[in-house]
Amino acid sequence: MAGAEDGPGQQLELDEDEASCCRWGAQHAGARELAALYSPGKRLQEWCSVILCFSLIAYNLVHLLLLARWEHTPLVVVGVVAGALIADFLSGLVHWGADTWGSVELPIVGKAFIRPFREHHIDPTAITRHDFIETNGDNCLVTLLPLLNMAYKFRTHSPEALEQLYPWECFVFCLIIFGTFTNQIHKWSHTYFGLPRWVTLLQDWHVILPRKHHRIHHVSPHETYFCITTGWLNYPLEKIGFWRRLEDLIQGLTGEKPRADDMKWAQKIK
Repeated sequence: MAGAEDGPGQQLELDEDEASCCRWGAQHAGARELAALYSPGKRLQEWCSVILCFSLIAYNLVHLLLLARWEHTPLVVVGVVAGALIADFLSGLVHWGADTWGSVELPIVGKAFIRPFREHHIDPTAITRHDFIETNGDNCLVTLLPLLNMAYKFRTHSPEALEQLYPWECFVFCLIIFGTFTNQIHKWSHTYFGLPRWVTLLQDWHVILPRKHHRIHHVSPHETYFCITTGWLNYPLEKIGFWRRLEDLIQGLTGEKPRADDMKWAQKIK
């Protein structure tokens, strides 16, 4: 069955058996089992990551503002655009990797990091029921190291050295910000009601991932449009068959079938 995310104004065509046992959503057997794997330890990791991440973001932002000069403007603008593009590509790479390979049964990373991707395909709107901590905890964890490195430079480098590094640090900071908020942007792309006006404007202007754009990914078997920060790179990567060629290469080298674990969870009925 070729299915898509449940959403306003859309109905899926299901036969009688599928409607009774395999309906996508919170009542899907696989979705219930995956949601139950969310543990107190995972919650603690997310809280710690969010607190540390946003503390470091505030610290680094203050130092960047104190060092700002008008003559930096052209390079800063280039850095912002480059940061958004690279963040979009990295979001696609991580999304593709977690969607396509690995298993929930893998030690450590399975339940902690692959599980949410499996749940998301069979209950796409579960992410809209996650609070800020659960939505953003993992991305905050990933960005801690570059944030700590930036804070270390501000503490140890001379003003002259920081002046030379300023455009580069602005690029890195922009990349970190887009990376930190990627899953929040992703959540907004699944939220059809109650979004702030400024969020819908950013979506309409395609500054961040638009809702209609992301729906393309949620057509089974979820094999395209993986970039979820801005979505700018989805069309060109699809045109050159980037993900498909990468999958063919890995399957040829390892014999592993793409999305085998994803399909296993989608087919659970009890």
